[in-house]
Amino acid sequence: MRFSGVLGGALLVVAAGVGGAWYAWGRDLPSVSDLDVLEYSGQTRVYDRAGSLVGTLSPSLSSGGSVNRDLLKASQISPWLQKAVVTSEDRRFYSHSGVDVIGIARGLVKGVLENDLEGGSSITQQVVKNTLLAELEGARTAERKFKEAVLAFQLERNFNKDQILNAYLNVIYWGDGGSRDIIGAGSAANAYFRKDAADLNLAESVYLATIIPAPNRRYKQFQAFRPLMKDLLTRMVEDGHVTQAEANAAWKTPIYPAGWRIGWNDDGTLRSAVLERPSRLGENLNLLGGARLYPNQFYLQAVEKELLPIIGAKALYGGGKIYTGMSAAAQAAAEQASRDADLPDGATMGAALVRPDSGEVLALVGQKLTGDRPSDWNNATQARRQVGSSIKPLLYTLALEKGWKQSDTVLDAPISGTYQPMNYDRRWTGRYVTMRYSLDHSLNLPTVRIGQELGIPTFEAKLRDLGLTPPPDGGLSLTIGTLEASPLQMAAAYATFANGGLYYAPTLVRKVEGARGEILYTRPAPRPRRVWDAQTAWLGLDMLRGVVNDLTAPQGGLATRAQIPGWPVGGKTGTTNDIKDLWFAGVTPTVAGAVWVGRQEGGSLPSWALSGQIPTPIWQRAVAGALAGQTPSSFTEPPGITYRVVRQVNMAFRESEADNEPVARDGSGTRSGAGGFFQRRSDPAQATPPPAPDPQIPDPQTPDSPLPDDQTLDGAGTDDQTPDPTQDQPAGTAPDPTPLPDDAGPSSVPDDSQGVPAPAPPEAPPGPDGTDPQPVIPDPVTPDPGLPDGQFPEPDELPPLPVTPDPSPNEIQPLN
Repeated sequence: MRFSGVLGGALLVVAAGVGGAWYAWGRDLPSVSDLDVLEYSGQTRVYDRAGSLVGTLSPSLSSGGSVNRDLLKASQISPWLQKAVVTSEDRRFYSHSGVDVIGIARGLVKGVLENDLEGGSSITQQVVKNTLLAELEGARTAERKFKEAVLAFQLERNFNKDQILNAYLNVIYWGDGGSRDIIGAGSAANAYFRKDAADLNLAESVYLATIIPAPNRRYKQFQAFRPLMKDLLTRMVEDGHVTQAEANAAWKTPIYPAGWRIGWNDDGTLRSAVLERPSRLGENLNLLGGARLYPNQFYLQAVEKELLPIIGAKALYGGGKIYTGMSAAAQAAAEQASRDADLPDGATMGAALVRPDSGEVLALVGQKLTGDRPSDWNNATQARRQVGSSIKPLLYTLALEKGWKQSDTVLDAPISGTYQPMNYDRRWTGRYVTMRYSLDHSLNLPTVRIGQELGIPTFEAKLRDLGLTPPPDGGLSLTIGTLEASPLQMAAAYATFANGGLYYAPTLVRKVEGARGEILYTRPAPRPRRVWDAQTAWLGLDMLRGVVNDLTAPQGGLATRAQIPGWPVGGKTGTTNDIKDLWFAGVTPTVAGAVWVGRQEGGSLPSWALSGQIPTPIWQRAVAGALAGQTPSSFTEPPGITYRVVRQVNMAFRESEADNEPVARDGSGTRSGAGGFFQRRSDPAQATPPPAPDPQIPDPQTPDSPLPDDQTLDGAGTDDQTPDPTQDQPAGTAPDPTPLPDDAGPSSVPDDSQGVPAPAPPEAPPGPDGTDPQPVIPDPVTPDPGLPDGQFPEPDELPPLPVTPDPSPNEIQPLN
């Protein structure tokens, strides 16, 4: 009686523990039906917007961060390999129900007695761990083990043993292939033996099975692990998978894993074994990838990602047809631009092109393309990187929406308060500069003052309207680029400048037909959300075109390399702090797009890496290729717009505001309407400087082309034009509170490590009329008298500007 009571109590404790585990971990388990992909042939065909075949969708299985798209059926894998793997990894595979209790008990005993923790996971559990629970990264935790066991039982109820074994052979990690991992039997057979998986002999199969637990280490120590092959052959005989004669013959069969030079004796022993070229594994793998890899890889991956939650795996891989918004010309141009891109060592990229009038995605490139098969990670849609100064046009356009004008001026001087950003060169003029000038030169200080006056909550709301997600604690740093976004998100946000202020959520798929021609999915008609009124969108576009066209390259123009002959172009560069991320986002009448360049794992790029010189030409080549063959068209100008030449720059205005006096602002909300563009006022962060009326020094910016054309968008809505955007995540670095503006190399940053204060402005001499003082602080783009006529110094080569010493230099966060 006492024993039964103890037993009952123990059972209650166990039941309570299981119930608690289920309550904590069992309610959000993934579906085992996700592994249905193994049933499908991969013959679903994908077409572009013109109806041309651009690829087929192949089912894939994820193994941690890697994906295998070359899934093989059981008949395509050597039966010797299947038998060797079962004996090596899970001898009771065909008798247990998903969890090998004996194997687990053996692992626990071994762990206690020999201090050698052995997992004891069955093949079924390993399939679960490497697919459905890949996000847990194989950590040996109670949560993972519990979920693993529950899903293993479910997997056994939904699939037979051969299907589960086949899944395992398609997803298991088999070593480092250089540019990509060796995943699955097909890749392993090709990497190690230059064979198809179906052609592996017993000796080769046993070798591959013995290296599974630690492929990188065991591959490099052939002699040390050769005895394991003898042991595995013996156990295969015991399990009835091979005869003794077959085992003996396999032991004597010479094998030559890639990269090894091996001398064999007739009895199966080694005369010599030398690893000469371990890189041969990757070379073999790339030969496989080159033969089977279809183009348009990143676009097709994004199509899968969009459709899976809508129609499910069975319909997606069931052999039907998918019609997309891809432009084959734009995709080819973007891929060629990626291949031609001259990036810093170790850097990669992402690019997205969208169609402004519908939100359809025209092209996606998720990595720097080389001769090797690229990573499966798609930076165009999945990455979230700080956007730097490419966010500024969104803030400036918000100001225009609130009634500001391009000719309004903002103080270029340090900010009061705890947040202390700087201009990229850590210099400031102490003057009121026009909004147009500030954006053309990507000045941080005036930008932050604009954000101060508009209010960060107002800016955050506008960013959300544009499909972007501002960080919860961005504060004023949000105005100069701590927002994280993907190239597709930025392309969609910028498209609003080209279509009159309408935001379209990016989409890729138009229609899906099943294998029998039935309609499985039709995209609803695109429904735009108005984020700018048409006049505001035009004024913002006018400023974007100024960034590309106002300054020549010698004058320090940040985006001159974005120009496309015959086409109007607007855009903005962006560089984040420590040169971690380089951006260019821009628009033409029929294509909007964005390009990001950086390190996949995060980290700084070289000091010479500038956003105007690296991502901008990539964007230009991709978009120019997308537009090739089209008749150049103009942006559609709304009614109620007029132009005034202000300081030699042709600026767009609302007709009702064109002749209003410019307003001078310092971020406090206080306005002054009369004092000229560079009227000096009290510096909020400094002692009051002497007054300095407008010097009326002409801004040497090159005037824009006379008046923008008033033609309508050419070919809007037709399939032979181009672009559009979509979505997602990581990137490895925490938000930097003070991103760089564009093209700011560290070489332009003075060294203040010794705390030497900057010189105070010299006393101003009398003005031309003998009364007003004439400022001596040079305009940042005033021609250098030491240069030939018409030449301007690069921004990094400008002579140091005299600045007022900051009273709290230690509080200023320097920008490189």
